[in-house]
Amino acid sequence: MIKSIIARLKQGYRTMPFPPAHMNLPARYLGLPRIKSPELAGAAAACPYGAISSGPEAGLDMGRCIFCGECAKAAPGAVEFTKDYRLCARSPGGLIVRDKDFKRAEALKGELRRIFRRSFRLRVVSAGGCNGCESDCNVLQTVGFDLGRFGVQFTASPRHADGILITGPVARNMELALRKTYAAVSSPKVVIACGACAIAGGPYAGHEECAGIPADIPVDLYIPGCPPHPLTILDGILRLIGRID
Repeated sequence: MIKSIIARLKQGYRTMPFPPAHMNLPARYLGLPRIKSPELAGAAAACPYGAISSGPEAGLDMGRCIFCGECAKAAPGAVEFTKDYRLCARSPGGLIVRDKDFKRAEALKGELRRIFRRSFRLRVVSAGGCNGCESDCNVLQTVGFDLGRFGVQFTASPRHADGILITGPVARNMELALRKTYAAVSSPKVVIACGACAIAGGPYAGHEECAGIPADIPVDLYIPGCPPHPLTILDGILRLIGRID
């Protein structure tokens, strides 16, 4: 018992402050893209998933992007990836990065913000993904990130949840399960699309067995990435409920 107490004292306080004053992310991490030049033809040709468009409406759609970095390698003078993990948006159009500053997700309004700001429960629906997004959601419950200190928790039952967090491209075999889960959550409720697959299909876009999130299930927050970094997920959730600006 004494050895356990001594070991715990030596470990000290392990939970990171959030938002962090400075986050030393790995060199290989690719965060918020920046458009350096409107000439994106070379970058668009290099993108394997059609996330980049050239011409008058040139831009990079983070909803389709898997952050492989091939566009920046092909056209370093046109696209670069920063270390900024704050990528979330409230609409698909909000995920498109052009030559202007990126506008981050805004909080829920009025009564919804008041209800969810201090206590927010989410049911994760893994709808056919590779388990990458699910793993990074699980990491948020460890002592390093400690999602629970903000009043946010993942729950096992949709009947105990305030909303659902969807991962994966929504395989057709999961579409009914997703609908039933959404229906089981009491109103008012929130829907979060987490990862490139949930937002736009990711590597599975266009596959006949991928249904995507049904149009009649309204999405309140889009978290891009393949998979999103845990900091990106945490930032998006806290912005949505008004805990950070």
